[in-house]
Amino acid sequence: MAEEVFDIVIVGGGPAGLTAGIYVSRARMKSILVEKQGPGGSPALSERIENYPGFPEGISGFELVDRMRRQAEHFGLEINAYNPVNSIRDEGGTKVLETDEGELRTLGVIVATGMRPALLGVPGEEEFLGKGVSYCATCDGAFFKDATVAVIGGGNSAAEEALFLTRFAKKVIIVHRRDRLRAGKILQEKVLSNPNIEVKWNKVVKEVLGNGKVRGLVLANPEGGDEEEIKVDGVFLYVGNIPNTEALRGILELDDGGYVVTDSKLKTSVDGIYAAGDVRSGAIRQVVVAVGEGARAAMAAQSYVDTIKGTAYI
Repeated sequence: MAEEVFDIVIVGGGPAGLTAGIYVSRARMKSILVEKQGPGGSPALSERIENYPGFPEGISGFELVDRMRRQAEHFGLEINAYNPVNSIRDEGGTKVLETDEGELRTLGVIVATGMRPALLGVPGEEEFLGKGVSYCATCDGAFFKDATVAVIGGGNSAAEEALFLTRFAKKVIIVHRRDRLRAGKILQEKVLSNPNIEVKWNKVVKEVLGNGKVRGLVLANPEGGDEEEIKVDGVFLYVGNIPNTEALRGILELDDGGYVVTDSKLKTSVDGIYAAGDVRSGAIRQVVVAVGEGARAAMAAQSYVDTIKGTAYI
């Protein structure tokens, strides 16, 4: 790896990264995609995606991103999975990525590392992780057949996963810190009309209770007051996200939330490095948007590399 110089290295294998891979591969750029896990990103965990154009009946998140992966590989993209990028340094015309498997040298970089679920940070959360506490209903929902489970959050992810969990659980309790859901209107309608879903308004989790596995939650008003204990067998957390930008700190400009700052052409603060998808500051966090940004970042990176190599069209 050490002496080989790529045209473009894509960091991250979600929809933005895979789409970028399709574009740079079709442009016959010498490229590779590196991903700390398997390709797919967080959308691969979605049980159903209903708002991606071309699939009127919806499609599972895994199938959608797997099609993207197969398409990218069909055009020749090399995918190096389970190889996290630990740092990036700029050596002028060449960027050097330090990975668990060694160095990757490249002229251009597309950062598409996405984000991960935020933690509640309350007693019992880490203790019962995998013992009733989960961040993925699609992964773990089947373990809670005929049980009572709680979903923490009020956005689209929380609403979608609560609806999914009704396939297994006899009761789903949504715990939300506000007096109305933030999810889209159609999702709100589905949630509020579902007889197996109860919403605890104006409540936050103070503690996860259990004895070897989850047995309940302590809830309270966000502004204080009396606490309430409820019995649940499982807890699914959807309270926000954290950008996967730890390896980029001190290299690229990040906003206050840790997301990558770009210009309108998706260029970062370093020449030759572009960002796309959920990791980007101000991004609209939808699969269809990530796909569009992946394509745009790929074209911008290709233009940059062609200019560097003196092969750009005049």
